[in-house]
Amino acid sequence: MEHKTKKAILVVSFGTTFHRTREKTIDKIEEEIQAAYPEYELYRAWTSKMIIAKLLRRDGIRVPTVTEAVEAMLADGITELVVQPTHIINGVENDQMKADVQEYRDRFLRVVFGNPLLTTTEDSQEAIQAVMAEFPELDTKDALVFMGHGTTHYANTVYAALDYTFKDLGYPHVFLGTVEAYPSLESLMKMVQSFAPRRVLLAPFMVVAGDHAIHDMSGEDQDSWRSQFEKAGFKVECFMKGLGEYAGIRRMYVQHVADALAGDACSQQTI
Repeated sequence: MEHKTKKAILVVSFGTTFHRTREKTIDKIEEEIQAAYPEYELYRAWTSKMIIAKLLRRDGIRVPTVTEAVEAMLADGITELVVQPTHIINGVENDQMKADVQEYRDRFLRVVFGNPLLTTTEDSQEAIQAVMAEFPELDTKDALVFMGHGTTHYANTVYAALDYTFKDLGYPHVFLGTVEAYPSLESLMKMVQSFAPRRVLLAPFMVVAGDHAIHDMSGEDQDSWRSQFEKAGFKVECFMKGLGEYAGIRRMYVQHVADALAGDACSQQTI
């Protein structure tokens, strides 16, 4: 007897309390995934319980956790599940998301996971091209400095590797650091000072231009990256645009869904 299937894609994001940037990033990624897979129902989950709690308290908006979303899908009769994170790397949030979903794996006919943005070397190269397409007029005498989030997870090495890859692909004037790990602002400052640019352009290397971009990167506080670069004598400009606003980055997430489905089909064929 054949099982009746009902398919869904769960898009998992860290989340944000800033509605305007969410509309331009997380919402857009979800919309493009839905458009590519209209036969799948689309569900949302966020991994930051602090953000979820703040939205509920401040705005009365309830965003489900991964566990709550999975339970809702089971209640709706979903039998086949694709989980696509909008996370940048395979870090703590992604590991926990997978663990939460795995608790329910036996209750679905099929569960597959799409990769975070930067999983393979090819991902890094494609992401760099997608990002640099947004800066066609960038003068090579200017330094473009990206702020990533950073993590204590070993996957944080992706950020230093990506900084190297920018330069390897012909962008010696592009630098990538993190707000919470390595490469730190201190490391970046030394490299940028050695490059001696005409000006410094700061941009978030995060899906949303949220709290970190507004406060840690471009804020008026003396500890912000903007203030620190200005203190070092540089003319600074800030680009408040999250990665989710870049068309090429959104295409990568849609492709990761396709790769997950294709990989799962291949694995089934070889059994």
